Amino acid sequence: MTISGLCLRFASRSCQLYGGKFAGPSWRAFGSSAVRNSSVKSGGPLPTIAQQIDALYAEQPPIPEYRAREGEPTEVKRARLLFQSRKRGMLENGLLLSSFADRFLAELDDKQLDTYDTLINLPTNDWDIYYWISGVRPPPEDFQSDVMTMLQNFVKMKRKNPVFANRI
Repeated sequence: MTISGLCLRFASRSCQLYGGKFAGPSWRAFGSSAVRNSSVKSGGPLPTIAQQIDALYAEQPPIPEYRAREGEPTEVKRARLLFQSRKRGMLENGLLLSSFADRFLAELDDKQLDTYDTLINLPTNDWDIYYWISGVRPPPEDFQSDVMTMLQNFVKMKRKNPVFANRI
């Protein structure tokens, strides 16, 4: 039997392997109703693994809309941005943005903090941010700013000499 012929059935805290088909109509993938098929209840053919995977990827979670925070105290904003710089969706951005924030966040004025906040929270794809700050792709006009230039220069300096970049 091949791996593609194996299916997982999740029972209470245990995972059992079954060959070829899911064990019954109660199987649901991450709460997805798209995987459940009415033919399952009537004893018809079960969905294939490919259909089940397609159903999982069809239901993407909605991305919340970015809203600028009005009236947030500067120190609270710095603390939030430092945390958000460290806890990114990908390791590369987490390392680059957190080291940049450790070094420069205390020196940024309110306008620059707003620009940095928009930069790290508005794009929905962390790879875009990574490509912009590493110079692989030019950033769009909306994100061209002195903060973007600072980030790009910081990344260039960090590439040349990682120890020196932390002591600038």
